[in-house]
Amino acid sequence: MGRLTKMPAPDFAPDPVVMAELKALRDRIADLVGSLVASSDGMVIACDLPDRVEPAGMAALTASELALSYRLAATAHGGSFHEVVVRGTEGYVVIYSAGRAASLTVLAGSGVNVGRLHLESRPVARSIAGHLAASALDPEAGDSIHRE
Repeated sequence: MGRLTKMPAPDFAPDPVVMAELKALRDRIADLVGSLVASSDGMVIACDLPDRVEPAGMAALTASELALSYRLAATAHGGSFHEVVVRGTEGYVVIYSAGRAASLTVLAGSGVNVGRLHLESRPVARSIAGHLAASALDPEAGDSIHRE
């Protein structure tokens, strides 16, 4: 399977609160390459990805991995999913649960301190989950996920 390639930007309005969280996360972790928040059905909510990674494709892959990980955790232990770490030759892809309906995916270089990555990313995933849940309950209270 080939690399994901950059496509024209999708026509969606990223959630500004979620975007601020992603940018702050990038500022705190030197080896962070990019990040993405996607719904469990593979829709991009917000992204801060390098040009070589196409957001819609990454969101779809994340949704697939999220579904498999939820199923694996439930089957193996009867519990719920929190995170999955994929270590490749060039770095890491870590997917964190951001509530039941979304996930935070972070891409990091091979030199990243994985402990620090978790320490910084886990609270961001929880914060995003809280924000998305509040936005879904009361769309008038702030910017919510925009879908056509």
